[in-house]
Amino acid sequence: MIQHVVFLKFKPETTEAMISEIETGLGALPGRIPEIRHYVFGRDVVRSQRSYDFALVSMFEDLDALKRYSGHPDHQAVLEKILAATENVLAVDFETDKG
Repeated sequence: MIQHVVFLKFKPETTEAMISEIETGLGALPGRIPEIRHYVFGRDVVRSQRSYDFALVSMFEDLDALKRYSGHPDHQAVLEKILAATENVLAVDFETDKG
């Protein structure tokens, strides 16, 4: 299994409406992209100096499934909104035995 972990740092001018639109788009993806095995996301609640604003944790069967998800048109549409609203995006993809 592949864990896909993403952290978002929003631009100062990113609005609540933009974030809500991202959340709605992300929430629809598990019903549209069959490669997704696990999918959770949310806003940071600690808001420390080192915190990012938002995180996504998802799981895929293998690297090929992650690549299909990444290139899927529905994912690309949400990614476009994410990139417009963020000043920094971090991602880590790692292999795990846990599913």
